[in-house]
Amino acid sequence: MFAGLNGWHLVIILAVILLLFGAAKLPALAKSMGQSARVFKGEMKAMKDEDAAAAANDAAASAPATTALPTSVQNTAADSTAVTPPHDAGTQR
Repeated sequence: MFAGLNGWHLVIILAVILLLFGAAKLPALAKSMGQSARVFKGEMKAMKDEDAAAAANDAAASAPATTALPTSVQNTAADSTAVTPPHDAGTQR
């Protein structure tokens, strides 16, 4: 976008800014822009911190709760999960 700008273009742009705002207003304008940038940076950091805290709370809330099953259910589940070998175990390549 600004690839075609050279030194003379920048000098002309700075001269136009100086004419528009005047030499007395430029330091105040620069200070105001610096303060605005500082506030913006602080707000962005606060938003990232809030997002991280919300993600941590969501992860903690969605963690599965462990419940104790009755002994008869635990035994039935253990008996039904027997390990069986694959059908083509002898034909591995």
